[in-house]
Amino acid sequence: MSQSANNSILLVEDNEVNRDMLVRRLTRAGHTVICAGDGAQALDRMRDEQPALVLMDINLPVMDGCTASREARADDAIAHIPIIALTAHAMASDREQALAAGCNDYATKPIDFPQLLAKIAELMP
Repeated sequence: MSQSANNSILLVEDNEVNRDMLVRRLTRAGHTVICAGDGAQALDRMRDEQPALVLMDINLPVMDGCTASREARADDAIAHIPIIALTAHAMASDREQALAAGCNDYATKPIDFPQLLAKIAELMP
C-alpha cells in the first residue's frame, strides 16, 4: 500500500484534457492523484495502490467504468474503496446504471468542481 493512500485518488479517465484538468485541480486541493486510462488498468491500480477513493469515468476503452466498478465490488481486496462515477450522460438511467454497478455516487461532466470536492470529502475515509 502506498504511503499517500490516506488522501490518494485514483482518476480513471481516457480523455487527456479532462484528466490533466482534474489532476491539477485535485492536486491543488491537497490530494495525491494516481491515473488510469481504462477500466482494466483501474482495477490493477486499485489493487496495487489501494487509493482512498476512485473517480471512474463510465465511457472507457478496454473495460467500461460500470464493468470495472462491478468487478471491484466483487473483489474483497478493493470492494471497500468508494467510487464516484463520472459521465457526460446526465440521464436518470445513467445514474441508476452507475449506482447499480456499485458506484457510491455520480457526477456529470462538465464537472462542477466544488460539488465534486464535497462528494469526495463525504466519501473519503
